[in-house]
Amino acid sequence: MNKLHCFKAYDVRGKIGEELNDDIAYAIGRAFAQFTKAKNIVIGKDVRLTSEPLKQAISQGIMDSGANVIDLGMTGTEEVYFASFFLDVDGGIEVTASHNPIDYNGIKFVGKNAKPINEDDLKKIQEIVERQDFKPIKSRGSLTKSSVLDNYIDHILSYIKLDLLRPLRLVVNSGNGPSGHVIDAIEERFHNRKIPIEFIKIHHHPDPTFPNGIPNPLLPENRKDTTDAIISHNADMGIAWDGDFDRCFLFDENGRFIDGYYIVGLLASSFLAKHKGENIIHDTRLIWNTIDIAKQSGGTPIKSKAGHTFFKESMRANNAIYGGEISAHHYFRDFAYCDSGMIPWLLVAEIISIDDKPLSKLVDDRRASYPCSEEINYPICDTYDRIKHKISKHFHNDCLLQDEMDGLSMEFANWRFNLRISNTEPLMRLNIETKTNLQDIKKYINEIEYAIGLVS
Repeated sequence: MNKLHCFKAYDVRGKIGEELNDDIAYAIGRAFAQFTKAKNIVIGKDVRLTSEPLKQAISQGIMDSGANVIDLGMTGTEEVYFASFFLDVDGGIEVTASHNPIDYNGIKFVGKNAKPINEDDLKKIQEIVERQDFKPIKSRGSLTKSSVLDNYIDHILSYIKLDLLRPLRLVVNSGNGPSGHVIDAIEERFHNRKIPIEFIKIHHHPDPTFPNGIPNPLLPENRKDTTDAIISHNADMGIAWDGDFDRCFLFDENGRFIDGYYIVGLLASSFLAKHKGENIIHDTRLIWNTIDIAKQSGGTPIKSKAGHTFFKESMRANNAIYGGEISAHHYFRDFAYCDSGMIPWLLVAEIISIDDKPLSKLVDDRRASYPCSEEINYPICDTYDRIKHKISKHFHNDCLLQDEMDGLSMEFANWRFNLRISNTEPLMRLNIETKTNLQDIKKYINEIEYAIGLVS
């Protein structure tokens, strides 16, 4: 094969036909099984029309490498993570493009015990695919269909004490993705246990045409339906998921979207209240609130590069009980250090119940102490080295601390920013936080854009 452009920093993602098709998927399945020396691999897929044929092609490739396939059907990514460690198999694959446009698709991988496939390993798999360097096998693998849904629900509900939940009304927006079946299963458990949680379901049923837009709650235009439902139903909280529900996005009782940054702090505080002295992993984009909360709560905050492979490696290396990215990826030690889009909202529902406070009250003080921008995306206008040089030169006199763990972070007396190149898209991503007020952020954005040369 020619050079493939669907291989990214830590997964496969590309435009259907041009960058990713059934032939490429077959070769990827075969290469993955060969590289991992797997005997058994679980596989699942999201709701996209192209996901089922890609899943079938990958499965054929896996079996042609001599490994067995356990097909979980329509799942979220975290169901594959769970099955990987629960069934003690040698790897897992989810076919999903998450929040990417409808004409895209992708593949996410984990190894044994749901350990991430890192960038170096992914490059080796890519080389096998491109060279068609496939080894002969003695016997072909088999395919079986299975479900771990009940066991998965048991696991995610174990993170909270169900008897502590007070009556709550929750708006849940599945974005016409695959998360609806998990909510239905949780609802049945709550009903059987007489847990007083009411679900208001919107865009609940899977639909590969995404009539309500691609499930990406980070886009402001995709939040209105959730906000409107919260207000009209007088709900206590809203939850919306992306296309493979490994991320959840929360809204308070007033329908306001809550930046993932503040949910990281809230969950860190909750874990450290129960487990003193533990390590908390956070990314470099926005840090002050998380560091402040972790230290106040007797924990140790530790920085990591953004991205699920880097985070999972940091979680394991530091035996962290919890880690959170501002992009709404939340990682849990007892979930094989993987990220989940279901565990976070369950924990927040428990916090609301125990503290007997609305969600707005739990985050508003932190918002006021450390206002932040939402992530701002720019097309890449220059090489990273030249952009870094321009910014470093412009802010040299005022900068108190410069960090290049993940992109460029610069810290000043009352504000800081992080500018990094995306691992998955041709974009620069800017995040700003301050210790003063939200209005100052516009001034800082203008100054950074001037330094880069985006405005004169």
